Amino acid sequence: MGAAMRSMRSLVLAAGAAIACALPVSAQTIYPISRAEILAGSKFDLKVEFDGAPAAEQGTQRLLGLFHPGNLDGALDRKLLKKGTVSRYPDQPDLADQTQAAIDILSRGANGFVLMVESGMIDKYSHALDWERAVFDTIMLDNAVAVAKRFAAQRDDTLIVVVGDHTHPVSIIGTYDDTRPGERLRDKLGVYNNAGFPNYPAAGPDGYPASIDVTRRLAFVFAGFPDHCASGKPYLGGPFRPTESKENKAVANEVFCTPEATRMQGNLPFTQPQGVHSADDVVLTAMGQGAELYRGRLDNTRVFRVIATALGLANSD
Repeated sequence: MGAAMRSMRSLVLAAGAAIACALPVSAQTIYPISRAEILAGSKFDLKVEFDGAPAAEQGTQRLLGLFHPGNLDGALDRKLLKKGTVSRYPDQPDLADQTQAAIDILSRGANGFVLMVESGMIDKYSHALDWERAVFDTIMLDNAVAVAKRFAAQRDDTLIVVVGDHTHPVSIIGTYDDTRPGERLRDKLGVYNNAGFPNYPAAGPDGYPASIDVTRRLAFVFAGFPDHCASGKPYLGGPFRPTESKENKAVANEVFCTPEATRMQGNLPFTQPQGVHSADDVVLTAMGQGAELYRGRLDNTRVFRVIATALGLANSD
């Protein structure tokens, strides 16, 4: 998701690359520190507070935020399940908070800015066939877009573009209902008029349901997958890891091959330990200055061309 105005002046980076630290940097200087110092937390207070300094300080022009030595945990683990690495890194910021901090700083300049925001774990969880976590991070991206839209609503010179960079081969085919008779996963599957509505609780103010551990769930399936064991239930104990490596082959991860799970024979090469991308079209939505240039079915290079046009860097041809 990106917001573009007339010209670019500054950069805000907020991502998973080291333990939580948010340090204001002068326009001329970036203070180098070693990875070991970051991991040890020897120089910084590891508590990140985007609602306070340094993002809110009017003198802050650039901000580098590093919060984790790997990927940030997704919204499902941070907000609901407290799994993954949340116990080790409890102060990981939400994407909407990072987006707000970025806009607050970049909008202080008179010449406009370009901001790109990515909810990258949507892709990673989809690769891992962990659809509930992918959906929670999609909700998180929607909240980040809402932050940008609130900013744009006050102006007439801002373009917001929301687009995926690729797709995964996924579909919702019905529901899994624990009350259906039978022991196999397909016995629990209802399709067409037998599916019924899932019984997730209503979403809260931030768009997330209070629980995903319900008796009737969406049957969200993947068309490209390795050998794995599927239960049709959410992975409450932590992110799903569908395979393990044996003799240079990706085979089903036996940790998840419980008596109630179904062994799924994969349709991908044995060298592929997870799901893959697909060649489907993606949906693009846009609002604001220049959004009318996005219409119909477009080549992906057209996305950049329109942004460049909105910035006054090129014409739309």
